[in-house]
Amino acid sequence: MSARKHTALPKAQILIEALPWLTRHHGKTVVVKFGGNAMVDEELKAAFAQDVVFLRHAGLKPVVVHGGGPQISAQLDKHGLVSEFKAGLRVTTPEAMDVVRMVLAGQVQRELVNLLNQHGPLAVGLTGEDAHTISATRHRPVIDGEAVDIGRVGQITEIDTGAIRALLDDGRIPVVSSIARSADTADGTGVYNVNADTAAAALAAALGAETLMVLTDVEGLYEDWPRSDEVISRLTASELEKLLPELSSGMVPKMEGCLYAVRNGVHTARVIDGRVQHSILLEIFTDEGIGTMVVPDPVDAAGGDTSENEGGRA
Repeated sequence: MSARKHTALPKAQILIEALPWLTRHHGKTVVVKFGGNAMVDEELKAAFAQDVVFLRHAGLKPVVVHGGGPQISAQLDKHGLVSEFKAGLRVTTPEAMDVVRMVLAGQVQRELVNLLNQHGPLAVGLTGEDAHTISATRHRPVIDGEAVDIGRVGQITEIDTGAIRALLDDGRIPVVSSIARSADTADGTGVYNVNADTAAAALAAALGAETLMVLTDVEGLYEDWPRSDEVISRLTASELEKLLPELSSGMVPKMEGCLYAVRNGVHTARVIDGRVQHSILLEIFTDEGIGTMVVPDPVDAAGGDTSENEGGRA
């Protein structure tokens, strides 16, 4: 009997350690951007689905936002269409947009919804087109001082959270594909490919989310890469803003999204390593936390104290 007690005790200790975080996050909305290696590795995909369902059963309100870069590139190759990038964004011709829409809404989203629904009738898929959830206008990035046309790539102009809030109120898990309706045509027809990191940040802000979590293929934001692999555990919005010009192109939209989120009402934004199984649970429900957490500046928090311990970090 005593041996069995000792065997079970660590499980109880782990559950008790999670209690303060369960209490803090209960009833709060958490937006999770799904991407990177977690999107293509079968075990990581299954663990991600378990984490999100756990959040839902633990009393949180998770919303999942996803892109699908690798899957889109593979499908474009099959259709004989070239993958071209300018200013870090995929050049999206009308033909390529058809493929993007098919892959995101018809492949990646369906697979993720099915993984989540193995645990119950929880997940509902939608794109930014549905119920005008995400609206965008054509984005023309400036390259060498000149605005460049990169096709059906959108810049988000408006978020309508009605459909997502209705799903959350019904206990569902919304799974949102990063496609937006056109806001620069008279009848609202046409769609845009929008960056999934940007879409997740915009949705988190519009929903008044407690937390934005962005899965990446690195441990977090490195302090002095490539000279050091020391990860920055916590930084303020202003500290992040100063670092942005030095970041690698792949991290820029993720960290810009985190910056936008915390400057628009989201309490914390976290970049975490999606290559680690159950990284979401480790980040939210343990004292140590993993990855990099961004918090508002004191002035952004209406004079509040941002030194409060979040995710196990002072």
